[in-house]
Amino acid sequence: MSREAPAIRSEFKQWQRFTTRWADNDAYGHVNNTVYYQWFDSAVNAWLVEQGLLDIQAGNPIALVVETRCAYFAPLEFPHDVEVGLAVSRVGRSSMRYRIGVFARDASQAAAQGEFVHVMVDRNTRRPIDIPPHWRAALETLS
Repeated sequence: MSREAPAIRSEFKQWQRFTTRWADNDAYGHVNNTVYYQWFDSAVNAWLVEQGLLDIQAGNPIALVVETRCAYFAPLEFPHDVEVGLAVSRVGRSSMRYRIGVFARDASQAAAQGEFVHVMVDRNTRRPIDIPPHWRAALETLS
């Protein structure tokens, strides 16, 4: 099995900065793998809120996470800033696949990268629905 290469900054369209916290480090002295998934979730949902797409409290439809993955290339640690890049690799009928890269501040290659898949669902029934046109248009800006 061949290992994927780290992504470079130009592969991403949108950026979010996070600062590592003391509690993010694990017993081995680097950011624990679970924190990367928190950054993924925060970067995607912050962008959706900024675009006026996601109303967390009362919006309908909503997007549920159905798949994630992450590959790690270099350790990150406290105290440092990290920059999380976001792009969309696929928009389907009811799902969207985000590509996410986590970079040490000013690094040219990702320390980690992964994917995050949302499925658009009705808030009440939790059944998949078609992605609304205004969501689709916004998502395509990240393609």
